[in-house]
Amino acid sequence: MTAQPISRRYLLRRSACGFGMLGLSSLFAQPRAPHFRAKAKRVIFMFMHGGPSHMDTFDPKPRLTRDQGKPLPFKRPLTFAENNVGGLLGSPWQFRKHGQSGLEISELFPHVARHADELCVVRSMVGDSVAHGGATLQLHTGSNTFTRPSMGSWFIYGLGTENRNLPAYITIKPGLSHGGAKKWSSGFLPAAYQGTPIGLGGQAIESLLAEPIEHLKNFGLTPEQQRYELDMIQKLNAAGAARTKQDPELEARIQSFELAFRMQTEAPEAFDISKETEATKKLYGMDAPETMDFGWQCLMARRLAERNVRFIQINHEYGPGNEVGWDAHSELVRLHTRTALAVDKPIAGLLADLKSRGLLEDTLLVWGGEFGRTPIAEAGDGRDHNPYGYSMWMAGAGVKKGFVYGATDEFGYYAVEDRMHINDLHATMLHLLGLHHDKLTFQYGGRAFRLTDVAGTVATKLLA
Repeated sequence: MTAQPISRRYLLRRSACGFGMLGLSSLFAQPRAPHFRAKAKRVIFMFMHGGPSHMDTFDPKPRLTRDQGKPLPFKRPLTFAENNVGGLLGSPWQFRKHGQSGLEISELFPHVARHADELCVVRSMVGDSVAHGGATLQLHTGSNTFTRPSMGSWFIYGLGTENRNLPAYITIKPGLSHGGAKKWSSGFLPAAYQGTPIGLGGQAIESLLAEPIEHLKNFGLTPEQQRYELDMIQKLNAAGAARTKQDPELEARIQSFELAFRMQTEAPEAFDISKETEATKKLYGMDAPETMDFGWQCLMARRLAERNVRFIQINHEYGPGNEVGWDAHSELVRLHTRTALAVDKPIAGLLADLKSRGLLEDTLLVWGGEFGRTPIAEAGDGRDHNPYGYSMWMAGAGVKKGFVYGATDEFGYYAVEDRMHINDLHATMLHLLGLHHDKLTFQYGGRAFRLTDVAGTVATKLLA
């Protein structure tokens, strides 16, 4: 007679161990050791949905200004929009050198520019999709065609958590367009590694200032009564687990109940900014309506980083008063001016605050969108999507300061020096967290998967 395998849950139930608590602690109780000594303990990813124009922000192109209106002197690659195409479009904004490094940054970012000597600008990013859906999915999961675990889920799978009372992976105000929940999904990894969304893109900041705290409170039961109630629920879950042997959805439900109970002890304080000084709130731009929303996100990112949340994503999304985000197919000056204004001061505040608190030393910041924009005009004064060469930047733990990595051609269309594909970006981020991207694998569907799939090279030139 062949012995039937039993699930871990069944074993715990039969051995009378604390079912719910042990189940979750086996996944998350202790941080996992990295493959090698890490430079970064956590990541803050600032997602700029829509695709910022690199030649108008962090990659100056004098040739475009000089040849304004002339036709592109080579054949265009696959594009998103084929109509209303014009000639070369120089940047409407001036670039200036900043800091001791002399890093060139557009006047769109005057506050971030003051921190030029902290930035590591990657001017040679490359993706594989000209459409928002595929490009956004690839940035978040490594694949532009298939459903895969998000990068935050991979990081938590590899490193675990350092705070059992808060989710290890939190995404603030994520958008539901262009991938939706797939952007923070755990995919085929255990459901415990999925991201926890706080609010949604487009949601009014006024509601979010109180909502997270109110939703975490239980006004009808004492902590002891809640614990008793949860234990009863877990006994029923245990019986169900014993019958079904293995049920990923039930596993995730058990873990979420336990985490939600523990969050009531720490999350209300974590999301309560009432004790922050007025000077701090002003630093993040929370004293002005145009910067309040993203300022709150950046302030929350610092507060969560202080509490050892492993992966924090903040999102500048489409929404009321910001109908297209960075996606300026037309009205480039109006849209990019408004959008940069909303994020510039908050990001600078986050950089300054993290540095003053000693958190920048072990926190990796990553800024960028799903692609860049074209050097030629669309609809007169806009730019089309460009995944062939664009910019992102990093700061903090493990990266060179005041440094430029890679380059695009003189028109800003193609990456021509030290190309960094999204797979390479993920490999580099994992490296900074102390993980070998080709060794962080999960067996699924008959083969070992990883965030970087079958590609990925660590960009060693930008490592400090």
